[in-house]
Amino acid sequence: MKLLAGNSNRALAEDMARFLKLPLVKAVVRRFADMEVFVEIQENVRGEDIFVIQSTSFPANDNLMELLIVIDALRRASARRITAVLPYFGYARQDRKVGPRTPISAKLVANLITHAGADRVLTVDLHAGQIQGFFDIPTDNLYAMPVIVKDITDYLGQGNLMVVSPDVGGVVRARALAKRLGADLAIVDKRRERAGESEVMNIIGDVEGRSCILIDDIVDSGGTMCNAADALLREGAKDVCAYATHGVLSGGAVARIKGSKLKSLVITDSIAATEEIAKCANIRRISIAPLIGEAMRRINNEESVSSLFD
Repeated sequence: MKLLAGNSNRALAEDMARFLKLPLVKAVVRRFADMEVFVEIQENVRGEDIFVIQSTSFPANDNLMELLIVIDALRRASARRITAVLPYFGYARQDRKVGPRTPISAKLVANLITHAGADRVLTVDLHAGQIQGFFDIPTDNLYAMPVIVKDITDYLGQGNLMVVSPDVGGVVRARALAKRLGADLAIVDKRRERAGESEVMNIIGDVEGRSCILIDDIVDSGGTMCNAADALLREGAKDVCAYATHGVLSGGAVARIKGSKLKSLVITDSIAATEEIAKCANIRRISIAPLIGEAMRRINNEESVSSLFD
């Protein structure tokens, strides 16, 4: 078993390597003058079970090309099995045709990874579960829920909590969290006028005097979380915290979160943190390195991955 890291999230890869007590494979992943990606594996990987750790986060296209070229290099170096480990799977939000003459980019990216030479995929909290079916190779979708539940228990306790889905589409995720915490469930009825903007319409459930926990898989612009927090507080909520697996936080999202009424936003380290995120007082990060590391160990040993969540 060997681990190889791209440039997208080196810190997370190093944390996984420490968890597994393994060194990262010596490799060069750099750019030519015209920004073409160049890869050189600097040690023997013939017959090895290789895990390539690379989130396809910003800059998404560069990081995706790195992943594809690393996989190709490993395949040509006769690696026995190549597992693409994507803590964050980019393009997952384009999982269906939303209108005429639009792409299904998630399927295209799945095809690219498969045809590059990956034998299996390991990812965390896919935006839509059916994306697993886009791959023609074994795909394990891990859930950050156990890590989030532990953090909530450690920091918020279990008293007077209300789990809130920021939209109707996230009800299944919110219900699963509420069940684990033994908490009640509320839903934000939201109408999105255009991409990147949201308008909160109504709160389904009694949140008065409750400590509310918003839960989502991705926080990008931050508008949904901030608007939901405002609506919950108007309905009498005591305070509002938000949890999301993937902190994309593009554009002015960090400033928006910083100036919002959210008590805190907790994200995982599936995407490398910018300096702005690291300095933001009400954004906190929790690690999923042990979760992914344990799944990688089980895959290497041909053990059950699903039992991680029993």
